[in-house]
Amino acid sequence: MDIDLNLLRLFRAVAEADNFRVAADRLGVTRSAVSQGMRRLEDLLGASLVQRSTRSVRLTESGERLYQQIAGPLGVLNSALEAVASDSAPRGLLRVAATSIAEQFLSGPLIASFLQAHPHITLDVTVTDDESDIVAAGFDAGVRLGEVIEQDMVAVPLTGPQREVVVATPGYFSTHGRPGHPRELAGHVCIGWRPSLQSAPYRWEFVEDGRAFDVAVAPRLTTNDMLLMVRSALAGGGITFGLQDTFAPYLARGELQTALDAYLPPFPGFFLYFPSRHHPPAKLRALIEHVRRWHDSTTPPPRG
Repeated sequence: MDIDLNLLRLFRAVAEADNFRVAADRLGVTRSAVSQGMRRLEDLLGASLVQRSTRSVRLTESGERLYQQIAGPLGVLNSALEAVASDSAPRGLLRVAATSIAEQFLSGPLIASFLQAHPHITLDVTVTDDESDIVAAGFDAGVRLGEVIEQDMVAVPLTGPQREVVVATPGYFSTHGRPGHPRELAGHVCIGWRPSLQSAPYRWEFVEDGRAFDVAVAPRLTTNDMLLMVRSALAGGGITFGLQDTFAPYLARGELQTALDAYLPPFPGFFLYFPSRHHPPAKLRALIEHVRRWHDSTTPPPRG
């Protein structure tokens, strides 16, 4: 059977997006074109591939079987075509999912320098703390802390080791005292963070005598907006907790101070991660090499 590969690519986009409009946006076509293409493919195959509703689509049993059989080969084919086309310069849309706490990746210079070095690549960065499968969500790569990356992914270091800090203004510590042990946080006004509406406030994690433990601080203010959390702490609203990179400028200027440092050792930092492929697309290889150079130029060598 001779079928236009573009129809299979369209079907793959629909299967991964579960939505015609989202698939159309990813492919750069109209929603009508996606709908018509799906009908044409179903007519050619003589089988229903998706169940349509007003808000989403779901794969039928035949659709699920077809997706499982073509997703891998299409990825290999696309990578091979992009590798051949990259003899001149990497190009195309590169989609990256980055956690909101990846300060070095999101601060601007890394991304700006990458775009300047690769004018034919369009970068689409989604800031999300959802730990969903980046492949299923249609991303080329992601940025997360190393400890939460799936083992079947390839990970390239973006930063050196990270550490979390407990911070407040000098004025807050002067008025309310500086906690000497994490259990004393229960007596302080705390500003908490949660990744989403459905999530509980993040539990503050510490280490004592080599044993990890966490503290539920019952924050007076909880938010999913890191900037609000920082601003509230800077305004003297309480103690908050997060990665040292997040607070670095304010710590350097003395606007914030740390506490409980002895209970907060460093841990592995952020990584760019992506699916294992023999031939990753040229646009992804360009980002990988850029991140490697960034890491080498910004990360101090280990002491010893």
